[in-house]
Amino acid sequence: MDMFVLLYNYKTQQQKILMNSYDVAIIGSGPGGYVAAIRCAQLGMKTAIIEKYATLGGTCLNVGCIPSKALLDSSHHYEDAVKHFEEHGIEIPGDVKVNLEKMIARKQSVVEQITGGVDFLMKKNKIDVYQGMGSFKDATHITISGNETTEIEATNTIIATGSKPSTLPFINIDKERIITSTEALELKEIPKHLIVIGGGVIGLELGQVYKRIGSEVSVIEYMDRIIPTMDSGLSKELNKVLKKQKFKINASHKVKSVERVGDEVVVKADNKKGEEVEFRGDYCLVSVGRRPYTDGLNAEVAGVKLNDKGQVEVNKHLQTNVPNIYAIGDVIKGAMLAHKASEEGTMVAEIIAGQKPHIDYNLIPGVVYTWPEVASVGKTEEELTETGVAYKVGQFPMRALGRSRASMDLDGFVKILADASTDEILGVHMVGARAADMIAEAVVAMEYRASAEDVSRMSHAHPTFTEAIKEAALAATDNRALHV
Repeated sequence: MDMFVLLYNYKTQQQKILMNSYDVAIIGSGPGGYVAAIRCAQLGMKTAIIEKYATLGGTCLNVGCIPSKALLDSSHHYEDAVKHFEEHGIEIPGDVKVNLEKMIARKQSVVEQITGGVDFLMKKNKIDVYQGMGSFKDATHITISGNETTEIEATNTIIATGSKPSTLPFINIDKERIITSTEALELKEIPKHLIVIGGGVIGLELGQVYKRIGSEVSVIEYMDRIIPTMDSGLSKELNKVLKKQKFKINASHKVKSVERVGDEVVVKADNKKGEEVEFRGDYCLVSVGRRPYTDGLNAEVAGVKLNDKGQVEVNKHLQTNVPNIYAIGDVIKGAMLAHKASEEGTMVAEIIAGQKPHIDYNLIPGVVYTWPEVASVGKTEEELTETGVAYKVGQFPMRALGRSRASMDLDGFVKILADASTDEILGVHMVGARAADMIAEAVVAMEYRASAEDVSRMSHAHPTFTEAIKEAALAATDNRALHV
């Protein structure tokens, strides 16, 4: 009998071990991690995904790309109602009011629908989901600390732990008045005066949400221009448009202190002349970028190297110094973009499966979802000048389009940079309505190494915003735009 019990226990143990053993384990369920998991499962691998929060989807779905777009959309509807409906012949008797609580509730229901969609995709693809903090025990074992502690074995591991908002060393983020993007998506009241530290994508998008619904917004940027990583022409145009929208933009300002005094936040900064300037508001959004998140990962126990920026070091195959451990997304070098992480997740899954995929990082587009939208792919003028590449420019203003007139979206332009001798498109930069969607045409063109003339010969439907791309291509081809 004893023998039987022993044998039974041994078999149960073996089954447990078998059950908890995976071809691939992924730590983090953002757009990098969950896409990697799906692709691994599609390729026939037994896959587990580990997520420390109660919902899947990471920053992007829960407190990033998706909720910010939901609020941008709601605030855009409000602004249209207040400022533009009358001109369209739509009259609303009485006041148009903002109900911030409802706006945020709608945002939350959008988030829940999409995170629910990711749950469904995990089940559909038979991916085991573990909730808890994943940390390495060694290079092939991961401890998951959640409601209970579990250990799993993984032949390969993908680190997809993402990033967290950064701050400045002297700022105490109290999450009430001095806040990050996460808190900015959950405010209980509309700020009277929102001070935004950082004129990058996150600061401008959330700044615009609150500007539209009634806040005064002051942006403080350390560099000499907003969206400093993008082509300076885009920066200039967006600056002009935001000023028209009554944003107060303070470039070349170095913030030196942020203090909360009761319900007021006082920000002191030095302007470009070195003079101290003071800003007072009831909320301050700190959006000075994001940092890679590896807290609690125990990377060193697995032998995984981090660089001095806290990023996981990887080779061109996104493999760490430990051959069976890979890393993707915000936790490694490169632009912190959801779609970059997804591409990397797919690539690593295919590498593990023995395929030979590649990513052209030059062709990953960047987008700012203000209105007008800003989008960019390829090289900027500054980069081409720096590397000594001879190029020509074709630019076309949105206001010359019939579609722009019809929808009252006149701001912005499309600019195409092409090689001076071969005419190959080297970069496309645009500001305008629906630029976020239009940039895909530029990515396709550049993926297939099209020339400006190739794009100029394609028929674009009329009236559309994309006609500006054809016209900019014509402008880059012997300066022969038709409608300007």
